[in-house]
Amino acid sequence: MRTPHQIVADHYAASARGDVAAMMAEVAPDVQWTEMAGFPCAGTHVGPDQVVEQVFRVLGRDWEDYRFELETLLDAGPHVVGVGRYRGRHRATGKMLDARVAHVWEVRGGLVRRFEQFTDTLLVAQAMA
Repeated sequence: MRTPHQIVADHYAASARGDVAAMMAEVAPDVQWTEMAGFPCAGTHVGPDQVVEQVFRVLGRDWEDYRFELETLLDAGPHVVGVGRYRGRHRATGKMLDARVAHVWEVRGGLVRRFEQFTDTLLVAQAMA
């Protein structure tokens, strides 16, 4: 069985390619995906369909060249932490975003069970205003 670290690393590689199907391939049907309060997609989204529709599609619609750039991937057994940056240009304002972010993942039984995002929502709000 693949390790949690490998599963999350593959998610980020798929994200960099823009391959949403591969990003969601090892996500549990009842995943709890939490975007930070103050972020455009704030809240806990349950299941891959909600994550795709209420997070990835919204970000793709509202941001040009929106991406997460991974800097560090920390292995803590069933928990994995990805540290990096969000970058992109907000379509409505034309302003650039460059914000630090940390993602905390929980992987059990070969599937992502939980995801939680931590980022500087003030920088996101400033890019959107």
